[in-house]
Amino acid sequence: MLDTKEPGFRENVDLMFRRAVAHLDLPPGLAEKIQICNSTYTVRFGVRLRGKIETFVGYRSVHSEHMEPVKGGIRYAPEVHQNEVEALAALMTYKCALVETPFGGAKGGLCIDPRKYEEHELEQITRRFAYELAKRDLIHPAQNVPAPDMGTGEREMAWIADQYARMNTTDINARACVTGKPLNSGGIMGRVEATGRGVQYALQEFFRHPDDMAKTGLTGGLAGKRVIVQGLGNVGYHAAKFLREEDDARIIAVIERDGAIINDAGIDPDALRDWIAQNGGVKGFEGGSYVADGASVLEAECDILIPAALEGVINISNAGRIRAPLIIEAANGPITASADEILREKGVIIIPDLYANAGGVTVSYFEWVKNLSHIRFGRMQRRNEEAHALLLVKELERLSADKELGWELSPNFKRRYLQGADELQLVRSGLEDTMRTAYQSISEEWRRRPAVQDLRTAAFIVAIERVAASYRAKGL
Repeated sequence: MLDTKEPGFRENVDLMFRRAVAHLDLPPGLAEKIQICNSTYTVRFGVRLRGKIETFVGYRSVHSEHMEPVKGGIRYAPEVHQNEVEALAALMTYKCALVETPFGGAKGGLCIDPRKYEEHELEQITRRFAYELAKRDLIHPAQNVPAPDMGTGEREMAWIADQYARMNTTDINARACVTGKPLNSGGIMGRVEATGRGVQYALQEFFRHPDDMAKTGLTGGLAGKRVIVQGLGNVGYHAAKFLREEDDARIIAVIERDGAIINDAGIDPDALRDWIAQNGGVKGFEGGSYVADGASVLEAECDILIPAALEGVINISNAGRIRAPLIIEAANGPITASADEILREKGVIIIPDLYANAGGVTVSYFEWVKNLSHIRFGRMQRRNEEAHALLLVKELERLSADKELGWELSPNFKRRYLQGADELQLVRSGLEDTMRTAYQSISEEWRRRPAVQDLRTAAFIVAIERVAASYRAKGL
């Protein structure tokens, strides 16, 4: 349970904003204009289910329209409330500015426990929610573009896109009204893995900066690093999977709702995910030891801690016992402002959510562009790239046939070199470039300002300066 003195999520975001603004020289009133939420729409609608009308409460918050459309996910959770949605919308503004996607920040939420409803009932509810928002232009390709969040996924986004198309039958760009859709409904390859993949790229880039990494006391690369993941949902699963398979990191613990699994030799995320799907929790999984008090495992010794579920899991009550030298926030707001201060005083380095989980909105941007251009990435250039590569390979093969030269092509070179980039490869390339470039701007700000003691403040500074520049360009 959180300490009663702990600020709420919205207050946490505002505290971090003000901490960053203190380092900037903004014109009078501009900081307040950037910080405040422009508008929040609350909708209450009824749906006839199981012989009666049920009333649902939903929100769509627009934090900043310094760029349009505004962008932000829709979450389904029973505890959704206005302050949470507005805080998440603010984070989206700063996140989009940081990774240079041309969006303002928004967020949506519906007070519902999706596990209590059948699929056809969820479709009815989602379509009605989408109708209520779309008729007020709170879903629109040029004005307000939602995406999946906690409790929603490709299925819900496909329903929303179809509902919008039914209401706007002549809008050729209707599919761009929402991102995170299935491939057969205008989605893009790599979107499901995007946030987890972004976490991996963020860690890789951090480890490319020896001066930054030295502050953690860690040495070498990601190989062999002991990782604890809190939450094996979409983000946590993909981050763990890629770090294990591609960077040879060791996933020594996974924390879920019903407890945690610990195995110092390493946990297979795929096997554990399958077990959770079949059994509803981690208990009984044979690939490690079960710990009923999962929250206590956050305090276990490791090299990298990845909170990838709900906000506020690291707070004033447990921050002092955290032993990880490096934390990367895969979730939104997993560390409260009070805990952040405690961890900074301990010397813990935090790669902030503002940057670390921006992979989702980055690939959403690629999907939005794909929908507006009406062509998949790679369709026009892939075979042309392969044809040019073939010319070189044939010449190399001719030369390697000359025994006097004494060299030959390595196995599989021809196959690998002749493969033109498909959509997934291009998406991953664009995401990696975005994450690397964004971290470089944060790290530069961190080093440039001696008074800035942490990556979070540096990230906020970069984002706020970019939003401020947009407002100045508008004449404010």
